[in-house]
Amino acid sequence: MIKKRLAQSSALLLLLTFVLMFAPKGAPQSSGPTLKKIAEFDLPGPGGKRFDYLTVDPDDHYLLSAHLAAKQTYVIDVKTNKVVATVTDTPGAEGVEYVPGLRKFYSSNAYDNTIGVVDLKQMKVVKKLKTEAKPDGSAYAAPFHKLYVSDERGKTEAVVDVVKDEIVKTLHFDSETGMPQYDPVARKVYVNLQDQNIFAVIDPVADEVVGRFPVGRCKGNHGMALDPQHHRAFLSCEGNELMTVFDLDKCHQTGLDLIRRKVRILLDEQGSSAAYHGCGHTCAAQPHIRRRDLVIFGIAARGRVGSSRGGVLAQINIGGSTQ
Repeated sequence: MIKKRLAQSSALLLLLTFVLMFAPKGAPQSSGPTLKKIAEFDLPGPGGKRFDYLTVDPDDHYLLSAHLAAKQTYVIDVKTNKVVATVTDTPGAEGVEYVPGLRKFYSSNAYDNTIGVVDLKQMKVVKKLKTEAKPDGSAYAAPFHKLYVSDERGKTEAVVDVVKDEIVKTLHFDSETGMPQYDPVARKVYVNLQDQNIFAVIDPVADEVVGRFPVGRCKGNHGMALDPQHHRAFLSCEGNELMTVFDLDKCHQTGLDLIRRKVRILLDEQGSSAAYHGCGHTCAAQPHIRRRDLVIFGIAARGRVGSSRGGVLAQINIGGSTQ
């Protein structure tokens, strides 16, 4: 599984290779084009080095980009498409998660097995929390002021109190842990147990596992996106190149779709009816000025040896929303 995740395209730019639209019954479908690239710009760092997660800081209009292999994270102003800061000391940064109100984000640093606390006022790492092995995806449960970090190789879920910046509990599993997500409707945290093809449910009040459910034909469920309004999750299946739709009320698989390339991460804009698949790289969805538009950020490392710049970031406008 490590080899599969480290395999990277040598293409100059890999944007978004697959978009699958899920619309509620009776929703109107757009007859026009749904994808339009609106911007493209270079990022710093060494050439040909792998990037990973992206996330949005809506308070400051920043995009946070983890440059995993370059051991640094970029803070990008999405109004100007300029890098305003390069945060160092994030070795092997995979997951990045912004905490609204506290002006900080957390990086999952796979190379030194730490969670980095980054102060956006100072634009630097102010604290590190030690984990067991290869922290990866993360999710913030705002009402509980807790961050959930999948310590993938350690087969654990680390629970961070974001007020104290301390790990207050570690949940152990018999499987590597994939992407977690917080469901604001059910007020539960979900995590993929990718070795066992299991969808686990955590109660953030006591930080205890309250349910484990098989994910049907999905093998190696790593990535996850939520559609809380319609009580469903989208799971990417690395083992057999599928995407499964998981019913959060009935706790079972309700649909499958074949994906032609390996899928790592799924991100869903809450309230929309679209799931976006990042094939080997990451894409992040962000609301645009008008509710009917979404902006997708896609990133890829440059493949040329000796390139002076580390990657290309593209913005793709998703029009014709089904809302």
